[in-house]
Amino acid sequence: MDQLVDSLMEELNCNTVFTIPLFGGIDVLESVVVTWIIMAIIMIGSLIWVHGLKIRKISGKQAALESGFSFLYNFFLDLLGEEGKDYIPYLITVVIYIAIANMIGLLGFKSPTKDLNVTASLAVMSIVLVEAAGIRKKGVGGWIKSFTEPIAIVKGWVKSFAEPIPIIAPINVLELFIRPLSLCMRLFGNVLGAVVVMALIKYLLPLVVPLPFSGYFDIFDGVIQAYVFVFLTSLYIKEAIE
Repeated sequence: MDQLVDSLMEELNCNTVFTIPLFGGIDVLESVVVTWIIMAIIMIGSLIWVHGLKIRKISGKQAALESGFSFLYNFFLDLLGEEGKDYIPYLITVVIYIAIANMIGLLGFKSPTKDLNVTASLAVMSIVLVEAAGIRKKGVGGWIKSFTEPIAIVKGWVKSFAEPIPIIAPINVLELFIRPLSLCMRLFGNVLGAVVVMALIKYLLPLVVPLPFSGYFDIFDGVIQAYVFVFLTSLYIKEAIE
């Protein structure tokens, strides 16, 4: 049992890779370094995939790229509508980052989403974008007024009632803190749960059995968590610009 606990702690600990000698020393955690690696993968992959694009007689590589991009773009466009299309590039970037971050364990790296700081940062960025979208659409006065408007979900779409109700303003203000906490803990909790389950499986059945489970938690579950994160962010943006 002590071996299992040690294995779990080793998986969950976010070690310091190196220290920048500024302001008394800035520790650079493993999650930050792996994020830099993911950024490099995305940037290099983008340069490779967009090299040599053509209008006619396109290659199979270009056809796959256009199909993948069109799928993601149309998915978010259906959620956000024409008014929200300016936010689609951010959402595509986030879903690609989280998906790679959740699957990078297959290459021997520790997933950055195991670090609560990473999931919290993603959640805060998304909620800041949501509120900025609301201010951009409604103006500062309309954005403040929206805190007095009750929200209803009607057939999967977010709707606001016409008449403001000031008494519900504290609840809507509280949502500013609940939403990022929910996004953060949902992503972190699912990744943490996968780590715990995989550690138990490796401890009890250390040979062949962990392989298919690793494929499930690192690939399927990792992609699902990326989808859930951007799906909820899209709904929040849709609500903000209604």
